[in-house]
Amino acid sequence: MDEILGKIAGWLWGLPLIFAIMFVGVFFTIGTNFFQFVKFGHIIKNTFGTMFKKTKGEGKEGILSPLEAVSTAIGGSVGVGNIGGVATAIAVGGPGATFWMWLAALLGMLIKNVEVALAVYYREKDENGDPYGGPTYYMEKGLGEEKGFKAWGILAFIFGAGIFSTFFITLQNYTVAEAVGGTLNINMLIVGIVYVILVYAMTLGGIPGLGRIAGRLVPIMCFFYIISGLFIIFKNIGELGTAFSLIFKGAFSGTAAIGGFTGAAVSQVIRMGVARAVYSNEAGWGTSPMIHSTARTDHPIKQGLWGSFEVFVDTILVCSITALVIIITGEWSSGLDGATLTLTAFEKGVGSVGRIIIALGVFLFGLTTTGGWYAYYEILLRHLFRNNISMKEIILKIYKYTYPIPGYLMVVLAVVKGLPGATVWNFADITSAIPTFINVIVILFLSPTYFKLLKDYKARYLGIGEVDPSFSLFYEDKVEKASK
Repeated sequence: MDEILGKIAGWLWGLPLIFAIMFVGVFFTIGTNFFQFVKFGHIIKNTFGTMFKKTKGEGKEGILSPLEAVSTAIGGSVGVGNIGGVATAIAVGGPGATFWMWLAALLGMLIKNVEVALAVYYREKDENGDPYGGPTYYMEKGLGEEKGFKAWGILAFIFGAGIFSTFFITLQNYTVAEAVGGTLNINMLIVGIVYVILVYAMTLGGIPGLGRIAGRLVPIMCFFYIISGLFIIFKNIGELGTAFSLIFKGAFSGTAAIGGFTGAAVSQVIRMGVARAVYSNEAGWGTSPMIHSTARTDHPIKQGLWGSFEVFVDTILVCSITALVIIITGEWSSGLDGATLTLTAFEKGVGSVGRIIIALGVFLFGLTTTGGWYAYYEILLRHLFRNNISMKEIILKIYKYTYPIPGYLMVVLAVVKGLPGATVWNFADITSAIPTFINVIVILFLSPTYFKLLKDYKARYLGIGEVDPSFSLFYEDKVEKASK
């Protein structure tokens, strides 16, 4: 079974998808004159620099403040992918996978900016006046209504089915149970039950409740993890040069077998780095734009900046900490993988107390990830049943009370069948590949809309060019003007 799953994941995450992600990233990077690099200071100033200001948003309709939206999105992305996923990438692809993870993230900063901006631009209000958006919405309006592409529904269905497959094949509960159970010597099934109870406590308040929890928990959680990792890195500062040497050499030459490590070809190194980056920061996957679309903002690009910031925090900061700790402690060649590898590396760096602290951190990371994904599924269901309000309410109620169950069943399957971490992560690759491929192609076709939004943003807020007073910042406004 391991071999079959590995081949399927390898085929889906083969050259076509990796090329598509990289091409789209380079296309938007060049098309925006390297916006994520040239305006990096502007991005940080208008995201991190505003996090501690008391604001309710930008005066537009919305469910969450920009900070609550990005915290929920970061909570959905910063989690098991950063801890178990990065570890698996290095365990399978070697240290060189870290380089390709970085490259995918740097391009992903702009890809996420594009996704989020389009999701906000094409969002629509429901019967209560609350806005929702995402890839299925910009497929319907951008491809279907504006470009007359009648098969948009097929793409939206395949995309939605791919995203919703992770409802049944989900890794959060499994990774948390593996980390906490192994560290505290508690049965994984018991940890999984506790996790389910806490997920119910988080999600019963719906998206607004998740936003409030994430807005408080995520910034502290990320700060704590980064500080812990930096302590280990500075403690082993003499090995930092060797770690970077392994990363850059392995990126282009592969990695030979060392200790429990079986060796990796360059193609495997690239695949693991890009796949883990996308699974972690979700750039191109089309997931977090759904929660960003609910933010109170007066310009799509403003929320797009938060999308770029999200990728930066997730991969350039948190994933890099994980990777460097694993490499610098020498545990990358131990033969371990998944969360166990990360926990062992942290234990070697700061002792058994450090392992316990990080295991509890994994628990919190998993909860915020599960909370973020709850919002994604809800928004997909809202779009699917938007024309049948009574049915929508029934479906959402059933969904709310069954949401944590498949994740627990994944733990049961892993315990009963004894599935190794690499096998479980092959499931993750399979479920993420198809919607990612569709989404990156769609945003490529909608690039003219994004470039117009960015041009307007530069004129309004960067003093580059002149503001067109007739330009509509939201698709609904554009439609309303056209109907008059």
